[in-house]
Amino acid sequence: MLLTGDYHTHTPYSHGKNTVAENVAAAKALGLKEIAITDHGFAHKAFGIKRKDLAACRKECEAAEKEYGIKVLLGMEANIRGVSGITDMTERDYELFDVFNCGFHVFISCKPYTHRYGYFWGNLLARKLIHHTSQRLIQRNTKAYIEAIKNNPMDTLTHLSYVCPADVLEVAKCAADYGTYIELNSKKQHLTDEQLIEIVQKTSARFIINSDAHSADRVGDTKIVEEQLSRIDFPLDRIDNIDGRTPRFRFAEYKKHL
Repeated sequence: MLLTGDYHTHTPYSHGKNTVAENVAAAKALGLKEIAITDHGFAHKAFGIKRKDLAACRKECEAAEKEYGIKVLLGMEANIRGVSGITDMTERDYELFDVFNCGFHVFISCKPYTHRYGYFWGNLLARKLIHHTSQRLIQRNTKAYIEAIKNNPMDTLTHLSYVCPADVLEVAKCAADYGTYIELNSKKQHLTDEQLIEIVQKTSARFIINSDAHSADRVGDTKIVEEQLSRIDFPLDRIDNIDGRTPRFRFAEYKKHL
């Protein structure tokens, strides 16, 4: 399965190993037409990109686009910071980016701070220690995802339900309504086969496959996703970055009207 573009890759500006140019070179070698550099958002305490580094990252993207002849987009994998759906990509940042990905991550600065206990720590403890997710936590996570989609012009919801279990059907319905893609992440399986089947059958949500590459040798990788899709006879026409198709991103459309 050949991607038209890989819209979720990382560099040393956050948690990646290889440079912008090395990621772009890998994409070019695979025959991709586009790649997005989407380092972790500002509120990630361990790996977030720094605002002071954005200008340098943009220059590297422009230089790599010129050298390798494929489109290089600068984006961010923003963090959902609380149940209200607030993220660390604010409107004042919009002009700095081409792509707006967003998802749940651990070790972020929550807003308000009190959400740290019921949202961040709740999910971390449920996964690492309790090995059980309460219905109350699932409802809270679902609300966070839905509010984030409604209140932010995000292009793609990354690794839905990973470390943040939610009612994925309700989240997918909202994503379909607002034009946000559901990511099929090839770094880790984050939806069960049953969940993915239900989303396809009961919503009009659309998808993109991303590598979530933290090293250049994983740019364009689709192995985990391909294995899952083959098990469930997934309708490939619901994926907008394969077979020569390119996504219609919500963020770019939104910015035209600012």
